[in-house]
Amino acid sequence: MQFLKKNIILILILSLAIFLRFYKLDVYPALNADEAAIGYNAYSLILTGHDEHGNAWPIHFQSFNDYKPGLYFYLVLPFVKILGLNEWAVRIPGAALGVLTILFVYLLVNEIFGNKKFALISAFLLSISPWHLQFSRGGWEVNVATFFIVAGMFFFFRARSQRFVEKIFSLALSSVFLVASLYTYHAARVVVPLLGLGIVFFYKKEIFNKIIPYVVFAGITLILLVPLARDLTSPGALSRVAGVGLFADPGPRNRINEQRGEHGDLNNIFTKALHNKAVNYGLAFAANWASHYHGEFLFLSGDAIQRNKVPETGQMYLFDIIFLTIGVVAIAKRFNREWKFITYWLAIAPMASALTFQSPNALRSQNMIIPLIIFSAYGLYQILEWINKNPTRKLKVIYLSTVIILVSWNFARYEHMYWVHMSKEYPFSSQYGVKELVGYVNANQSKYKNVVVTDRYDQPYILFLFYSKYLPQNFQGSHSLTARDNFGFSTVRSFDKYRFVTFTTWDEIKAKYPESLVAGTTQEIPKEANIIKRIYGTNGYEYFDLVAN
Repeated sequence: MQFLKKNIILILILSLAIFLRFYKLDVYPALNADEAAIGYNAYSLILTGHDEHGNAWPIHFQSFNDYKPGLYFYLVLPFVKILGLNEWAVRIPGAALGVLTILFVYLLVNEIFGNKKFALISAFLLSISPWHLQFSRGGWEVNVATFFIVAGMFFFFRARSQRFVEKIFSLALSSVFLVASLYTYHAARVVVPLLGLGIVFFYKKEIFNKIIPYVVFAGITLILLVPLARDLTSPGALSRVAGVGLFADPGPRNRINEQRGEHGDLNNIFTKALHNKAVNYGLAFAANWASHYHGEFLFLSGDAIQRNKVPETGQMYLFDIIFLTIGVVAIAKRFNREWKFITYWLAIAPMASALTFQSPNALRSQNMIIPLIIFSAYGLYQILEWINKNPTRKLKVIYLSTVIILVSWNFARYEHMYWVHMSKEYPFSSQYGVKELVGYVNANQSKYKNVVVTDRYDQPYILFLFYSKYLPQNFQGSHSLTARDNFGFSTVRSFDKYRFVTFTTWDEIKAKYPESLVAGTTQEIPKEANIIKRIYGTNGYEYFDLVAN
Protein backbone atom coordinates (compact mmCIF):
# COMPACT_ATOMS: atom_id res chain seq x y z
CA MET A 1 0.00 0.00 0.00
CA GLN A 2 2.83 2.37 0.86
CA PHE A 3 4.44 1.60 -2.51
CA LEU A 4 1.22 2.53 -4.33
CA LYS A 5 0.96 5.84 -2.49
CA LYS A 6 4.57 6.76 -3.24
CA ASN A 7 4.27 5.86 -6.92
CA ILE A 8 0.66 6.78 -7.72
CA ILE A 9 1.63 9.32 -10.40
CA LEU A 10 3.93 6.84 -12.15
CA ILE A 11 1.17 4.20 -12.00
CA LEU A 12 -1.29 6.65 -13.57
CA ILE A 13 1.20 7.49 -16.34
CA LEU A 14 1.77 3.81 -17.07
CA SER A 15 -2.00 3.18 -17.04
CA LEU A 16 -2.45 5.95 -19.61
CA ALA A 17 0.37 4.45 -21.68
CA ILE A 18 -1.26 1.01 -21.58
CA PHE A 19 -4.63 2.39 -22.70
CA LEU A 20 -3.14 4.42 -25.55
CA ARG A 21 -1.12 1.46 -26.85
CA PHE A 22 -3.60 -1.40 -26.38
CA TYR A 23 -6.97 0.18 -27.20
CA LYS A 24 -8.27 -1.51 -30.38
CA LEU A 25 -4.75 -2.73 -31.06
CA ASP A 26 -6.03 -5.70 -33.07
CA VAL A 27 -7.96 -3.64 -35.60
CA TYR A 28 -6.27 -0.26 -35.95
CA PRO A 29 -4.23 0.39 -37.90
CA ALA A 30 -4.65 -2.52 -40.30
CA LEU A 31 -1.96 -5.18 -40.26
CA ASN A 32 0.88 -4.51 -42.72
CA ALA A 33 2.96 -7.00 -44.66
CA ASP A 34 5.99 -6.81 -42.35
CA GLU A 35 3.81 -7.62 -39.33
CA ALA A 36 2.17 -10.49 -41.21
CA ALA A 37 5.64 -11.83 -42.05
CA ILE A 38 6.64 -11.77 -38.39
CA GLY A 39 3.48 -13.58 -37.31
CA TYR A 40 3.50 -16.17 -40.08
CA ASN A 41 7.17 -17.01 -39.63
CA ALA A 42 6.61 -17.49 -35.89
CA TYR A 43 3.64 -19.73 -36.78
CA SER A 44 5.87 -21.64 -39.20
CA LEU A 45 8.54 -22.16 -36.54
CA ILE A 46 5.96 -23.51 -34.10
CA LEU A 47 4.60 -26.05 -36.58
CA THR A 48 7.75 -27.03 -38.46
CA GLY A 49 10.87 -25.62 -36.79
CA HIS A 50 11.61 -23.69 -40.00
CA ASP A 51 10.70 -20.27 -41.34
CA GLU A 52 8.41 -19.80 -44.34
CA HIS A 53 11.28 -20.54 -46.76
CA GLY A 54 12.52 -23.63 -44.91
CA ASN A 55 15.40 -22.10 -42.91
CA ALA A 56 15.80 -23.69 -39.47
CA TRP A 57 15.62 -21.28 -36.49
CA PRO A 58 17.42 -18.38 -38.23
CA ILE A 59 19.01 -15.31 -36.65
CA HIS A 60 17.97 -13.25 -39.68
CA PHE A 61 14.67 -14.15 -41.36
CA GLN A 62 14.84 -14.26 -45.15
CA SER A 63 11.22 -13.07 -45.50
CA PHE A 64 11.08 -10.82 -48.61
CA ASN A 65 14.83 -11.38 -49.13
CA ASP A 66 15.40 -8.43 -46.80
CA TYR A 67 16.71 -10.67 -44.00
CA LYS A 68 14.99 -9.11 -41.00
CA PRO A 69 16.80 -9.34 -37.62
CA GLY A 70 15.02 -12.14 -35.81
CA LEU A 71 14.63 -11.39 -32.10
CA TYR A 72 11.15 -9.86 -32.41
CA PHE A 73 10.00 -12.98 -34.31
CA TYR A 74 10.99 -15.07 -31.29
CA LEU A 75 9.27 -12.68 -28.87
CA VAL A 76 6.08 -13.07 -30.89
CA LEU A 77 6.35 -16.87 -31.04
CA PRO A 78 4.89 -17.70 -27.58
CA PHE A 79 2.00 -15.30 -28.18
CA VAL A 80 1.17 -17.02 -31.47
CA LYS A 81 1.40 -20.34 -29.65
CA ILE A 82 -1.05 -19.22 -26.95
CA LEU A 83 -3.36 -16.82 -28.82
CA GLY A 84 -3.15 -18.25 -32.32
CA LEU A 85 -2.09 -16.48 -35.49
CA ASN A 86 -3.75 -13.09 -35.23
CA GLU A 87 -3.07 -9.38 -34.83
CA TRP A 88 -2.99 -9.49 -31.03
CA ALA A 89 -0.24 -12.10 -31.02
CA VAL A 90 1.96 -10.02 -33.35
CA ARG A 91 1.38 -6.67 -31.64
CA ILE A 92 1.23 -7.40 -27.90
CA PRO A 93 5.03 -7.71 -27.45
CA GLY A 94 5.65 -4.37 -29.18
CA ALA A 95 2.94 -2.55 -27.25
CA ALA A 96 3.99 -4.07 -23.93
CA LEU A 97 7.65 -3.20 -24.41
CA GLY A 98 6.55 0.28 -25.49
CA VAL A 99 4.94 0.68 -22.06
CA LEU A 100 8.03 -0.72 -20.35
CA THR A 101 10.16 1.81 -22.26
CA ILE A 102 8.25 4.55 -20.44
CA LEU A 103 8.98 2.90 -17.11
CA PHE A 104 12.67 2.60 -17.93
CA VAL A 105 12.87 6.20 -19.12
CA TYR A 106 11.57 7.17 -15.69
CA LEU A 107 14.16 4.94 -14.04
CA LEU A 108 16.97 6.16 -16.31
CA VAL A 109 16.30 9.86 -15.79
CA ASN A 110 15.92 9.37 -12.04
CA GLU A 111 19.15 7.38 -11.93
CA ILE A 112 21.17 9.91 -13.93
CA PHE A 113 19.80 13.14 -12.46
CA GLY A 114 18.38 12.03 -9.10
CA ASN A 115 15.20 14.04 -9.67
CA LYS A 116 11.92 12.13 -9.38
CA LYS A 117 9.73 15.00 -10.60
CA PHE A 118 11.86 15.44 -13.72
CA ALA A 119 11.76 11.67 -14.27
CA LEU A 120 7.95 11.59 -14.00
CA ILE A 121 7.61 14.40 -16.52
CA SER A 122 9.90 12.50 -18.91
CA ALA A 123 7.77 9.37 -18.55
CA PHE A 124 4.55 11.32 -19.11
CA LEU A 125 5.78 13.07 -22.25
CA LEU A 126 6.99 9.78 -23.70
CA SER A 127 3.66 8.12 -22.89
CA ILE A 128 1.81 10.58 -25.16
CA SER A 129 4.60 11.08 -27.72
CA PRO A 130 3.38 10.77 -31.35
CA TRP A 131 6.75 9.32 -32.37
CA HIS A 132 6.65 6.64 -29.70
CA LEU A 133 2.93 5.89 -29.97
CA GLN A 134 3.11 5.41 -33.75
CA PHE A 135 5.60 2.57 -33.44
CA SER A 136 4.24 1.11 -30.19
CA ARG A 137 0.89 0.31 -31.82
CA GLY A 138 2.12 -2.44 -34.09
CA GLY A 139 4.72 -5.12 -34.62
CA TRP A 140 7.57 -2.67 -35.15
CA GLU A 141 10.99 -4.12 -34.36
CA VAL A 142 12.48 -0.63 -33.94
CA ASN A 143 10.24 0.06 -30.95
CA VAL A 144 11.52 -3.08 -29.23
CA ALA A 145 15.12 -2.14 -30.05
CA THR A 146 14.53 1.27 -28.43
CA PHE A 147 13.27 -0.47 -25.28
CA PHE A 148 16.40 -2.63 -25.14
CA ILE A 149 18.63 0.43 -25.59
CA VAL A 150 16.91 2.38 -22.80
CA ALA A 151 16.90 -0.61 -20.44
CA GLY A 152 20.57 -1.28 -21.20
CA MET A 153 21.48 2.33 -20.51
CA PHE A 154 19.57 2.30 -17.22
CA PHE A 155 21.40 -0.75 -15.88
CA PHE A 156 24.73 0.70 -16.99
CA PHE A 157 24.14 3.95 -15.10
CA ARG A 158 22.72 2.08 -12.13
CA ALA A 159 25.95 0.11 -11.85
CA ARG A 160 27.96 3.29 -11.24
CA SER A 161 26.78 3.63 -7.62
CA GLN A 162 26.72 -0.06 -6.72
CA ARG A 163 29.15 -2.34 -4.94
CA PHE A 164 31.24 -4.96 -6.72
CA VAL A 165 28.79 -7.89 -6.96
CA GLU A 166 25.74 -5.71 -7.65
CA LYS A 167 27.76 -3.73 -10.18
CA ILE A 168 28.66 -6.87 -12.11
CA PHE A 169 25.03 -8.02 -12.07
CA SER A 170 23.75 -4.66 -13.39
CA LEU A 171 26.45 -4.51 -16.05
CA ALA A 172 25.59 -8.05 -17.12
CA LEU A 173 21.94 -6.99 -17.53
CA SER A 174 23.07 -3.90 -19.41
CA SER A 175 25.08 -6.06 -21.78
CA VAL A 176 22.16 -8.44 -22.39
CA PHE A 177 19.75 -5.61 -23.19
CA LEU A 178 22.13 -3.66 -25.41
CA VAL A 179 23.14 -6.76 -27.36
CA ALA A 180 19.45 -7.73 -27.66
CA SER A 181 18.85 -4.47 -29.51
CA LEU A 182 21.44 -5.55 -32.10
CA TYR A 183 19.53 -8.78 -32.67
CA THR A 184 16.31 -6.81 -33.10
CA TYR A 185 16.87 -3.98 -35.56
CA HIS A 186 19.52 -2.94 -38.09
CA ALA A 187 19.78 0.70 -36.97
CA ALA A 188 20.75 -0.33 -33.44
CA ARG A 189 23.93 -1.84 -34.89
CA VAL A 190 25.12 1.68 -35.64
CA VAL A 191 23.71 3.57 -32.65
CA VAL A 192 24.59 1.19 -29.81
CA PRO A 193 28.34 0.94 -30.57
CA LEU A 194 28.43 4.74 -30.81
CA LEU A 195 26.67 4.98 -27.45
CA GLY A 196 29.31 2.64 -26.07
CA LEU A 197 32.09 4.89 -27.34
CA GLY A 198 30.36 7.86 -25.74
CA ILE A 199 30.13 6.09 -22.40
CA VAL A 200 33.84 5.28 -22.48
CA PHE A 201 34.68 8.89 -23.35
CA PHE A 202 32.48 10.61 -20.76
CA TYR A 203 32.92 8.08 -17.93
CA LYS A 204 36.45 6.83 -18.55
CA LYS A 205 37.70 7.72 -15.06
CA GLU A 206 34.98 5.68 -13.34
CA ILE A 207 35.48 2.80 -15.74
CA PHE A 208 39.27 2.57 -15.45
CA ASN A 209 39.28 3.11 -11.66
CA LYS A 210 37.12 -0.01 -11.24
CA ILE A 211 38.03 -1.87 -14.38
CA ILE A 212 37.18 -5.50 -13.47
CA PRO A 213 33.35 -5.23 -13.65
CA TYR A 214 33.65 -3.46 -16.98
CA VAL A 215 35.97 -6.16 -18.30
CA VAL A 216 33.25 -8.66 -17.35
CA PHE A 217 30.73 -6.42 -19.17
CA ALA A 218 32.91 -6.42 -22.29
CA GLY A 219 33.43 -10.18 -22.09
CA ILE A 220 29.71 -10.95 -21.82
CA THR A 221 29.02 -8.58 -24.70
CA LEU A 222 31.57 -10.24 -26.97
CA ILE A 223 30.27 -13.74 -26.16
CA LEU A 224 26.67 -12.70 -26.88
CA LEU A 225 27.73 -11.14 -30.17
CA VAL A 226 29.40 -14.28 -31.57
CA PRO A 227 26.26 -15.78 -33.19
CA LEU A 228 25.33 -12.41 -34.70
CA ALA A 229 28.85 -11.82 -36.02
CA ARG A 230 28.90 -15.24 -37.65
CA ASP A 231 25.50 -14.69 -39.26
CA LEU A 232 26.47 -11.25 -40.55
CA THR A 233 29.20 -12.83 -42.68
CA SER A 234 26.52 -14.32 -44.92
CA PRO A 235 25.69 -12.25 -48.03
CA GLY A 236 21.97 -12.32 -47.31
CA ALA A 237 22.20 -10.70 -43.89
CA LEU A 238 23.71 -7.54 -45.39
CA SER A 239 21.29 -7.35 -48.32
CA ARG A 240 18.86 -4.98 -46.62
CA VAL A 241 21.66 -2.52 -45.85
CA ALA A 242 22.81 -2.69 -49.45
CA GLY A 243 19.28 -2.10 -50.72
CA VAL A 244 18.57 1.09 -48.77
CA GLY A 245 22.13 2.21 -47.98
CA LEU A 246 23.37 5.61 -48.99
CA PHE A 247 25.61 4.12 -51.68
CA ALA A 248 22.54 2.62 -53.38
CA ASP A 249 21.55 6.17 -54.28
CA PRO A 250 23.11 7.05 -57.67
CA GLY A 251 22.51 10.77 -57.14
CA PRO A 252 25.90 11.67 -55.61
CA ARG A 253 27.72 9.61 -58.27
CA ASN A 254 25.83 11.36 -61.06
CA ARG A 255 26.64 14.69 -59.45
CA ILE A 256 30.37 13.83 -59.52
CA ASN A 257 30.25 13.29 -63.28
CA GLU A 258 28.29 16.50 -63.74
CA GLN A 259 30.73 18.53 -61.65
CA ARG A 260 33.83 17.09 -63.31
CA GLY A 261 32.30 17.72 -66.70
CA GLU A 262 31.89 21.39 -65.85
CA HIS A 263 35.68 21.65 -65.41
CA GLY A 264 36.36 20.43 -68.93
CA ASP A 265 39.32 18.22 -67.97
CA LEU A 266 37.81 15.13 -66.30
CA ASN A 267 41.16 13.63 -65.32
CA ASN A 268 42.66 16.71 -63.70
CA ILE A 269 44.01 15.86 -60.21
CA PHE A 270 42.53 19.05 -58.74
CA THR A 271 39.13 18.20 -60.22
CA LYS A 272 39.23 14.67 -58.79
CA ALA A 273 40.29 15.95 -55.37
CA LEU A 274 37.27 18.26 -55.20
CA HIS A 275 34.65 16.04 -56.79
CA ASN A 276 34.75 12.40 -55.70
CA LYS A 277 32.71 9.79 -53.84
CA ALA A 278 34.15 10.62 -50.43
CA VAL A 279 33.17 14.28 -50.75
CA ASN A 280 29.77 13.86 -52.37
CA TYR A 281 28.58 10.95 -50.27
CA GLY A 282 29.96 12.69 -47.19
CA LEU A 283 27.89 15.76 -48.01
CA ALA A 284 24.84 13.55 -48.65
CA PHE A 285 25.33 11.90 -45.26
CA ALA A 286 25.66 15.28 -43.53
CA ALA A 287 22.50 16.56 -45.23
CA ASN A 288 20.62 13.40 -44.23
CA TRP A 289 21.82 13.70 -40.64
CA ALA A 290 20.88 17.39 -40.37
CA SER A 291 17.42 16.77 -41.88
CA HIS A 292 16.38 14.91 -38.73
CA TYR A 293 16.64 18.15 -36.75
CA HIS A 294 14.54 20.22 -39.16
CA GLY A 295 11.50 21.84 -37.60
CA GLU A 296 9.19 20.61 -40.35
CA PHE A 297 10.12 16.99 -39.65
CA LEU A 298 10.03 17.32 -35.87
CA PHE A 299 7.00 19.55 -35.35
CA LEU A 300 4.92 19.99 -38.50
CA SER A 301 4.70 17.16 -41.03
CA GLY A 302 6.89 14.30 -39.79
CA ASP A 303 8.19 11.50 -41.99
CA ALA A 304 7.51 11.57 -45.74
CA ILE A 305 6.44 7.91 -45.59
CA GLN A 306 2.74 7.81 -44.71
CA ARG A 307 2.97 4.56 -42.75
CA ASN A 308 5.27 6.31 -40.27
CA LYS A 309 3.15 9.33 -39.37
CA VAL A 310 -0.20 10.97 -38.66
CA PRO A 311 -1.61 13.72 -40.93
CA GLU A 312 -0.63 17.29 -40.09
CA THR A 313 1.51 16.11 -37.19
CA GLY A 314 5.24 16.15 -36.63
CA GLN A 315 7.23 13.57 -34.75
CA MET A 316 6.74 15.74 -31.67
CA TYR A 317 4.09 18.20 -30.50
CA LEU A 318 4.09 21.92 -31.16
CA PHE A 319 4.38 22.53 -27.41
CA ASP A 320 7.71 20.70 -27.52
CA ILE A 321 9.15 23.71 -29.36
CA ILE A 322 8.61 25.78 -26.21
CA PHE A 323 9.73 23.08 -23.79
CA LEU A 324 12.84 22.20 -25.81
CA THR A 325 13.87 25.86 -26.08
CA ILE A 326 13.54 26.46 -22.35
CA GLY A 327 15.22 23.13 -21.61
CA VAL A 328 18.23 23.90 -23.80
CA VAL A 329 18.66 27.34 -22.24
CA ALA A 330 18.48 25.88 -18.73
CA ILE A 331 20.87 23.06 -19.57
CA ALA A 332 23.39 25.49 -21.08
CA LYS A 333 23.77 27.04 -17.63
CA ARG A 334 24.66 23.68 -16.05
CA PHE A 335 26.16 21.67 -18.90
CA ASN A 336 27.63 18.91 -16.78
CA ARG A 337 28.84 15.47 -17.85
CA GLU A 338 25.38 13.93 -17.74
CA TRP A 339 23.90 16.56 -20.03
CA LYS A 340 26.87 16.24 -22.35
CA PHE A 341 26.15 12.53 -22.69
CA ILE A 342 22.43 13.12 -23.40
CA THR A 343 23.43 15.71 -26.01
CA TYR A 344 25.85 13.21 -27.53
CA TRP A 345 23.04 10.62 -27.66
CA LEU A 346 20.86 13.12 -29.52
CA ALA A 347 23.69 13.78 -31.99
CA ILE A 348 24.29 10.11 -32.85
CA ALA A 349 20.66 8.94 -32.73
CA PRO A 350 19.92 9.52 -36.45
CA MET A 351 23.30 8.23 -37.69
CA ALA A 352 21.90 4.91 -38.97
CA SER A 353 19.06 6.69 -40.74
CA ALA A 354 21.50 9.17 -42.30
CA LEU A 355 23.40 6.24 -43.82
CA THR A 356 20.36 5.47 -46.01
CA PHE A 357 18.99 7.48 -48.91
CA GLN A 358 15.53 7.82 -47.32
CA SER A 359 16.01 10.69 -44.88
CA PRO A 360 14.75 11.95 -42.58
CA ASN A 361 13.27 8.62 -41.55
CA ALA A 362 11.27 8.38 -38.32
CA LEU A 363 11.49 4.58 -38.23
CA ARG A 364 15.26 4.21 -38.37
CA SER A 365 15.88 7.17 -36.06
CA GLN A 366 13.22 6.34 -33.46
CA ASN A 367 15.68 6.13 -30.56
CA MET A 368 16.14 9.88 -31.10
CA ILE A 369 12.89 10.45 -29.23
CA ILE A 370 14.53 9.46 -25.93
CA PRO A 371 17.07 12.31 -25.64
CA LEU A 372 14.56 14.72 -27.20
CA ILE A 373 11.95 13.82 -24.59
CA ILE A 374 14.51 14.25 -21.82
CA PHE A 375 15.38 17.73 -23.10
CA SER A 376 11.71 18.66 -23.50
CA ALA A 377 10.81 17.26 -20.07
CA TYR A 378 13.54 19.35 -18.49
CA GLY A 379 12.06 22.44 -20.10
CA LEU A 380 8.61 21.60 -18.72
CA TYR A 381 10.18 20.86 -15.34
CA GLN A 382 11.75 24.34 -15.32
CA ILE A 383 8.40 25.92 -16.20
CA LEU A 384 6.60 24.07 -13.40
CA GLU A 385 9.31 25.00 -10.92
CA TRP A 386 8.99 28.65 -11.92
CA ILE A 387 5.20 28.50 -11.56
CA ASN A 388 5.54 26.88 -8.14
CA LYS A 389 7.81 29.70 -6.94
CA ASN A 390 5.37 32.40 -8.00
CA PRO A 391 4.05 34.00 -4.79
CA THR A 392 0.58 34.81 -6.19
CA ARG A 393 -1.88 31.92 -6.06
CA LYS A 394 -4.03 33.43 -8.79
CA LEU A 395 -1.08 33.67 -11.18
CA LYS A 396 -0.05 30.11 -10.33
CA VAL A 397 -3.49 28.89 -11.36
CA ILE A 398 -3.43 30.93 -14.58
CA TYR A 399 0.05 29.76 -15.62
CA LEU A 400 -0.58 26.13 -14.72
CA SER A 401 -3.92 26.16 -16.53
CA THR A 402 -2.20 27.56 -19.62
CA VAL A 403 0.33 24.71 -19.62
CA ILE A 404 -2.39 22.09 -19.09
CA ILE A 405 -4.56 23.53 -21.89
CA LEU A 406 -1.59 23.73 -24.27
CA VAL A 407 -0.55 20.11 -23.66
CA SER A 408 -4.13 18.78 -23.62
CA TRP A 409 -5.12 20.53 -26.86
CA ASN A 410 -2.07 19.24 -28.75
CA PHE A 411 -2.59 15.72 -27.43
CA ALA A 412 -6.35 15.72 -28.15
CA ARG A 413 -5.77 16.95 -31.69
CA TYR A 414 -3.16 14.27 -32.30
CA GLU A 415 -5.52 11.55 -31.06
CA HIS A 416 -8.29 12.94 -33.27
CA MET A 417 -6.04 12.94 -36.33
CA TYR A 418 -4.86 9.42 -35.50
CA TRP A 419 -8.25 7.82 -34.99
CA VAL A 420 -10.47 9.80 -37.34
CA HIS A 421 -8.31 11.01 -40.21
CA MET A 422 -5.19 8.84 -40.56
CA SER A 423 -6.73 5.84 -42.31
CA LYS A 424 -8.88 8.08 -44.53
CA GLU A 425 -6.19 10.55 -45.57
CA TYR A 426 -3.56 7.81 -45.83
CA PRO A 427 -5.66 4.88 -47.09
CA PHE A 428 -2.56 3.02 -48.33
CA SER A 429 -0.42 3.58 -45.22
CA SER A 430 -1.37 0.11 -44.08
CA GLN A 431 -3.05 -2.81 -45.78
CA TYR A 432 -6.70 -2.12 -45.21
CA GLY A 433 -9.17 -4.37 -47.00
CA VAL A 434 -6.91 -7.41 -47.32
CA LYS A 435 -8.36 -9.19 -44.27
CA GLU A 436 -11.84 -8.70 -45.70
CA LEU A 437 -10.65 -9.92 -49.11
CA VAL A 438 -9.10 -13.09 -47.67
CA GLY A 439 -12.27 -13.78 -45.68
CA TYR A 440 -14.39 -13.67 -48.83
CA VAL A 441 -11.88 -15.67 -50.88
CA ASN A 442 -11.64 -18.43 -48.26
CA ALA A 443 -15.39 -18.81 -48.27
CA ASN A 444 -15.68 -18.97 -52.06
CA GLN A 445 -12.39 -20.23 -53.53
CA SER A 446 -13.64 -23.79 -54.04
CA LYS A 447 -15.78 -22.53 -56.93
CA TYR A 448 -12.76 -21.44 -58.97
CA LYS A 449 -9.68 -22.92 -60.63
CA ASN A 450 -7.45 -20.02 -59.56
CA VAL A 451 -7.59 -16.98 -57.33
CA VAL A 452 -5.86 -14.08 -59.07
CA VAL A 453 -4.92 -11.07 -56.94
CA THR A 454 -3.34 -7.78 -57.92
CA ASP A 455 0.14 -7.08 -56.60
CA ARG A 456 -0.61 -3.33 -56.45
CA TYR A 457 -0.48 -3.48 -52.65
CA ASP A 458 2.64 -4.54 -50.74
CA GLN A 459 3.46 -8.28 -50.58
CA PRO A 460 -0.09 -9.70 -50.82
CA TYR A 461 1.06 -13.31 -50.59
CA ILE A 462 2.15 -13.03 -46.94
CA LEU A 463 -1.19 -11.55 -45.88
CA PHE A 464 -3.01 -14.42 -47.58
CA LEU A 465 -0.78 -16.89 -45.73
CA PHE A 466 -1.39 -15.05 -42.45
CA TYR A 467 -5.15 -14.61 -42.60
CA SER A 468 -5.89 -18.04 -44.09
CA LYS A 469 -3.47 -19.71 -41.61
CA TYR A 470 -2.08 -21.65 -44.53
CA LEU A 471 -0.09 -24.66 -43.31
CA PRO A 472 3.64 -23.78 -43.51
CA GLN A 473 4.60 -27.37 -44.37
CA ASN A 474 2.50 -27.03 -47.53
CA PHE A 475 4.07 -23.66 -48.40
CA GLN A 476 7.72 -24.54 -47.77
CA GLY A 477 9.37 -25.95 -50.84
CA SER A 478 6.37 -25.27 -53.09
CA HIS A 479 7.09 -21.63 -53.88
CA SER A 480 9.91 -19.44 -55.13
CA LEU A 481 11.01 -15.88 -54.51
CA THR A 482 11.38 -13.48 -57.40
CA ALA A 483 14.62 -11.66 -58.14
CA ARG A 484 15.20 -8.61 -55.96
CA ASP A 485 13.75 -5.33 -57.13
CA ASN A 486 15.54 -1.95 -57.04
CA PHE A 487 15.02 -1.72 -53.28
CA GLY A 488 16.31 -5.21 -52.53
CA PHE A 489 12.94 -6.88 -52.01
CA SER A 490 11.57 -10.12 -53.48
CA THR A 491 8.08 -11.56 -53.43
CA VAL A 492 6.18 -14.79 -54.05
CA ARG A 493 4.08 -14.84 -57.20
CA SER A 494 2.13 -18.03 -56.57
CA PHE A 495 1.31 -20.83 -54.18
CA ASP A 496 -1.49 -23.39 -54.28
CA LYS A 497 -4.24 -21.85 -56.44
CA TYR A 498 -3.27 -18.26 -55.65
CA ARG A 499 -1.66 -16.05 -58.28
CA PHE A 500 -0.33 -12.59 -57.43
CA VAL A 501 0.11 -10.64 -60.64
CA THR A 502 0.81 -7.24 -62.10
CA PHE A 503 -2.25 -6.17 -64.06
CA THR A 504 -1.43 -5.18 -67.62
CA THR A 505 -4.73 -5.05 -69.51
CA TRP A 506 -8.03 -6.50 -68.38
CA ASP A 507 -8.37 -8.48 -71.63
CA GLU A 508 -4.98 -10.13 -71.03
CA ILE A 509 -5.91 -11.09 -67.46
CA LYS A 510 -9.22 -12.57 -68.62
CA ALA A 511 -7.53 -14.59 -71.35
CA LYS A 512 -4.69 -15.86 -69.16
CA TYR A 513 -6.77 -16.89 -66.13
CA PRO A 514 -10.07 -18.50 -67.15
CA GLU A 515 -12.41 -19.98 -64.52
CA SER A 516 -10.77 -17.76 -61.89
CA LEU A 517 -11.79 -15.36 -59.19
CA VAL A 518 -9.98 -12.11 -59.96
CA ALA A 519 -9.36 -9.39 -57.38
CA GLY A 520 -8.09 -6.05 -58.68
CA THR A 521 -8.21 -2.41 -57.70
CA THR A 522 -10.95 -0.10 -58.87
CA GLN A 523 -8.48 1.28 -61.43
CA GLU A 524 -7.63 -2.19 -62.76
CA ILE A 525 -11.11 -3.67 -63.04
CA PRO A 526 -13.21 -1.90 -65.71
CA LYS A 527 -16.68 -0.72 -64.75
CA GLU A 528 -18.29 -2.89 -67.41
CA ALA A 529 -16.82 -6.08 -65.88
CA ASN A 530 -19.16 -8.45 -64.03
CA ILE A 531 -18.21 -7.35 -60.53
CA ILE A 532 -19.62 -9.81 -57.99
CA LYS A 533 -18.20 -8.23 -54.84
CA ARG A 534 -16.66 -4.94 -53.74
CA ILE A 535 -14.24 -5.14 -50.83
CA TYR A 536 -14.02 -2.21 -48.42
CA GLY A 537 -11.56 -1.61 -45.63
CA THR A 538 -12.55 -0.63 -42.12
CA ASN A 539 -11.88 2.98 -43.16
CA GLY A 540 -14.71 2.82 -45.72
CA TYR A 541 -12.34 2.95 -48.71
CA GLU A 542 -12.97 0.56 -51.61
CA TYR A 543 -9.82 -1.51 -52.19
CA PHE A 544 -10.81 -4.42 -54.41
CA ASP A 545 -13.35 -5.33 -57.05
CA LEU A 546 -13.90 -9.07 -57.50
CA VAL A 547 -14.84 -10.62 -60.83
CA ALA A 548 -15.76 -14.22 -61.58
CA ASN A 549 -13.90 -14.71 -64.84
